Amino acid sequence: MTEDKPTGDEVPKIIVDDDWKAQAQAEKEALAEQEQKQEAEGGPAGARQMPPASFEVLVSSMVTQALFALGAIEDPRSGQRYLDLDMAKHHIDMLSVIEEKTKGNLSEDEAKMIDQALYECRMHYVQIANAVANQAMGAPPAEGVDPTGGADPSAT
Repeated sequence: MTEDKPTGDEVPKIIVDDDWKAQAQAEKEALAEQEQKQEAEGGPAGARQMPPASFEVLVSSMVTQALFALGAIEDPRSGQRYLDLDMAKHHIDMLSVIEEKTKGNLSEDEAKMIDQALYECRMHYVQIANAVANQAMGAPPAEGVDPTGGADPSAT
């Protein structure tokens, strides 16, 4: 492509590259489609954002898994509560391993956090396991305890 230099009173010619416009438009449309797809899948453009990796998030994740296995948290897909004492024990044991392996390397707040998390998970586990054992022996569940893991609605 050669450019003509203006001479005198001539107005310079502006040459528009239509291929560039078409390419830019195609890229814009492709990005819009990709963004819509990510939103539908809950990706980065969607409302879901991942928290930064940290000790607190690790402990919180393990507690959530333990509570889920104890039936304290509904499955977001089905809305059902599930009880899996073996899985709950596994997650609580994993928290214990984290506590043991990080001993002496945690800040005071982190040490308190994992101690509190373990205490609460263990107490919830014992409460649910006892309710399940009592139910297996034919005894009525303790007041305020649902052996499936959720709170007993009649106790409120």
